[in-house]
Amino acid sequence: MPIGLLALALGGFGIGLTEFVIMGLLPEVATDFQVSEATAGWLISGYALAVVVGALLLTAAVTRFERKPVLAVLLVLFIGGNLISAVAPEYSMMMIGRIVAALAHGAFFGIGAVVAADMVAPTKKAGAIAIMFTGLTAANVLGVPFGTMLGQAAGWRSTFWAITGIGVLALVGIMTLVPKTGRADAPARSGAGGLRGELSAFRSGQVWLSILVTILGYGGMFGAFTYIAFTLTEVTGFSAATVPWLLILFGVGLFVGNTVGGKAADRNVDRTLLVVLAVLVVILVAFALTAGNQPLTIASIILMGGFGFATVPGLQMRVMKYANGAPTLASGANIGAFNVGNALGAWLGGVTITAGLGYTSPIWAGALITLLGLGVMAFAAAGAKRRTEAGPVSGTTTAEGSGAAVEPAAAPADAEPVPVADARAGAR
Repeated sequence: MPIGLLALALGGFGIGLTEFVIMGLLPEVATDFQVSEATAGWLISGYALAVVVGALLLTAAVTRFERKPVLAVLLVLFIGGNLISAVAPEYSMMMIGRIVAALAHGAFFGIGAVVAADMVAPTKKAGAIAIMFTGLTAANVLGVPFGTMLGQAAGWRSTFWAITGIGVLALVGIMTLVPKTGRADAPARSGAGGLRGELSAFRSGQVWLSILVTILGYGGMFGAFTYIAFTLTEVTGFSAATVPWLLILFGVGLFVGNTVGGKAADRNVDRTLLVVLAVLVVILVAFALTAGNQPLTIASIILMGGFGFATVPGLQMRVMKYANGAPTLASGANIGAFNVGNALGAWLGGVTITAGLGYTSPIWAGALITLLGLGVMAFAAAGAKRRTEAGPVSGTTTAEGSGAAVEPAAAPADAEPVPVADARAGAR
């Protein structure tokens, strides 16, 4: 294994930690800046929206340059954003720091995946990308709870100082361990049609439906999770010191769910998403009803993480399936959609709290959003089934027709090792 992959994974770990650790520290941040819980939640929504902007616009802006220097610049941007957050004297400056760090998120993962694949033999590309995204998974399972504990013990700013240090280490690692690579637009130049060919994927109605399911399905779980620290302390009665340990259980759930969900989606994407989303709705409703019971809350947290992240591989694979031979831009757009869902869930949860509906109201809102996602998924699956029953479309005449005619295991787009690994890693 090229040691440069560890540098990429460390960068992914730091970026994932920046995105998610704020959830466990929202009460401390809100108290320090003397803002409401809903206002503090915008530090999550603002980050998510900035990821969307960076994933699309920043990636397009740097395609003319070599990938290694681009990754280094992105990490400098990431380091600067977290440094601003660590020293922010007021809420508005903290928001600026979050946005600056978020701009590097999508572009780093998109370009970093290409760099990881170029570092190994053709038969090992998928494994290399999976190693890079291991950093993101580790950030959820270990980084977030321990980052929360650090913030509670030494002040929330200490966590952002630690993330800044991780960014510096990742930058040094990339500069010294990652080999020189080609331009970021090289894959597009070698593929048929380049950017115009990639844009053709959005002619498929199934691509747009899949993106909408991503926003609603992932947004529902995220809306419930955004204010989880308040729910656990104010409703369930756990102490603040217990929250990080409960987040570890959530992380274990998402790790298992992501793995099992990927295997299930390999067999049948639509059936997996329908089942997982339906069960997730039930779990969220049960969580909202039993949030005052500590044992049942623990079970709900684990199941919410498991079934919430079990959707991620299938959602990513479905977009690539119907994008057919031009999955790159559609896949990137879906990563942006995950973050739109993050913002939607966090915003709606904040609205319900502000309206005085209590700290279980974000969970109810999440259940409603997920139910809408299930409805859209059922509509999309029915449309795909009708097209399949009408008869397979031979060749690759249209992206939508080809994708609908086959299951993911047989579809040419899904058979490519790079995107499948990306999907299984749960990349957002």
